Amino acid sequence: MKIRTVRRHFRESFKSLGRNGWMTFASVSAVTVTLILVGVFYSIMMNLNNVAKSIEEDVEIRVHVDLAANEEDQQALQKKIEQISEVKSVQYSSKSEELDHLITSFGEEGEAFKLFEQDNPLMDVFVVKAKNPNDTMKVSKKIEELEYVNKVKYGQEEVEKLFKVVELSRNVGLVLIIGLLFTAAFLISNTIKLTILARQKEIEIMRLVGATNAFIRWPFFLEGLWIGILGSIIPIATVATAYYYSYDYIKPKLEGHFIQVLEFTPFIYQVSAILVLMGALIGIWGSLMSVRKFLKI
Repeated sequence: MKIRTVRRHFRESFKSLGRNGWMTFASVSAVTVTLILVGVFYSIMMNLNNVAKSIEEDVEIRVHVDLAANEEDQQALQKKIEQISEVKSVQYSSKSEELDHLITSFGEEGEAFKLFEQDNPLMDVFVVKAKNPNDTMKVSKKIEELEYVNKVKYGQEEVEKLFKVVELSRNVGLVLIIGLLFTAAFLISNTIKLTILARQKEIEIMRLVGATNAFIRWPFFLEGLWIGILGSIIPIATVATAYYYSYDYIKPKLEGHFIQVLEFTPFIYQVSAILVLMGALIGIWGSLMSVRKFLKI
């Protein structure tokens, strides 16, 4: 494509935006509102995903070793657990370490458990983590079948509920974002459709003088692109400002907790890039739908 032709396409796309001022404003507004909602949902989803990931990584299986097992039996059991393909790590915790942990976790009330130091009733434990947290239940069942395993604990009901809630929240968020993007693309499509109808005579003349399909399409594609990019400016500023103040408020309150929000940077750059890309894509897509369906070229 010649440079002169490219300049002509850019010039025509800008002229079209100016000639259809109110419709352009309506489309840009639609994209703006949509991308603000997308940006907010995306920020919430990514932070929930980060929290869920932290919780999932904290899920562990506690394998209580039978009191009848000697040191060799324990080493053999550890090797068998490590050989399970879904297992990520196996850490040994003696019954004395378990008692110390119990005393520490109860604070002042835990002092009463020091009476058991002479005759410790607890069992040695293997702390197991799965490569994929969703395989926790599967790994637990395999470990239960091994010799010298007294019992296996992993908080079955809580873990299953956690995975269900995480999966549901991810799916709902994804469906909402896709629905919003479809809505914005539809609105842009209608705007460009009206532009095409208003320029039907011009298009017919261009056809008569031998203009190719691509030559006629390009200004409309660019118009959709500009609408999408213009519509992403305010959402980026809005989401960045809202996230900055939210992060500044929430971050100090979560100090010392394993749950953390995503850092303002580079997360906000990621969100900004996604919003610009989404705006451009739904603008081009809306334009494509109009051109293919109504130009018939």
